[in-house]
Amino acid sequence: MVDFIVNWIAFTPVFAVPLMLASIGLIINERAGVMNLGAEGIMLVGAFAGVVVYIESGNILALGTLGAIAAGLVVSALFAFMVVTMRLNQVVAGIAIVFFASGLTGLIGNPWTERAVEGFTKVDMGVLSTIPVLGKIVFSQDLMVYASIPIVYFVWRFLHRSIPGMKLRAVGENPQAADAAGVSIDLMRFGAVVTGGALVGLAGGYLALAASKIWVEDMTHGRGWIAVALVIFARWRPGRAVLGALLFGGIEALIPRIQAVGLAVPQYLLLMMPYLVTLAVLTYVGLVSRTGSGAPGALGLPYVREDRR
Repeated sequence: MVDFIVNWIAFTPVFAVPLMLASIGLIINERAGVMNLGAEGIMLVGAFAGVVVYIESGNILALGTLGAIAAGLVVSALFAFMVVTMRLNQVVAGIAIVFFASGLTGLIGNPWTERAVEGFTKVDMGVLSTIPVLGKIVFSQDLMVYASIPIVYFVWRFLHRSIPGMKLRAVGENPQAADAAGVSIDLMRFGAVVTGGALVGLAGGYLALAASKIWVEDMTHGRGWIAVALVIFARWRPGRAVLGALLFGGIEALIPRIQAVGLAVPQYLLLMMPYLVTLAVLTYVGLVSRTGSGAPGALGLPYVREDRR
């Protein structure tokens, strides 16, 4: 039983990091007032690009990771052009990005489908990895698991302890006031969408290169939508998003462990678990939130500068 629990906890970060990175990226988007429902599509493109660049570069992990980030940047720039520059409906544009990414990767992805990759491997920490229990949980993770900690800290510090971060949050809360103070609303929102999208693309790349170690069509399986739910659960706070990601990652990590030990649990019930928990969490947040949702005041609202002449 102890081995079961230790293995379960040790594998949780691999499943939690994609959700963590994606939700942090979405928080950056939405703190600027842009609702991004295209996370599923951006993750999918990131996963595809990560595997393709990794394979075609001769299994160079750094290039595969950069490929995932670049794909997230490109698709997010398209989304930003639609909702920030053209001021299209953000909900419709986000859903369109999901279908666009699914169709595009399905169309061109066949040559790389089901080609196993080595991807991310555990960092060798020598004697630290041999420490009972703690060694396997803490000192036997891959590089991205460790890198995700400073990424979350940097995003939190940027949003809450820096002048540019305060301007970004002002744009999401009251763009009229921010505009009057001399902040470029379109530039700030465009930058937030692209930056957040890079993290969402990285989340997809890590999913393919670490958790799955393979590319298959539509492999994100709703994780982008779970990331959207995590942002609401976290009330747009990076720290709470980490806790939520660990919760959902723990559930995902538990599924293969239950199957491995042969417990008589219906397969489809196991596959439903992350989404059932998503519904339960959103219901809980709705019931206990007495002081408002915590969402930015101008979330989802396009900004059109008034004529001041």
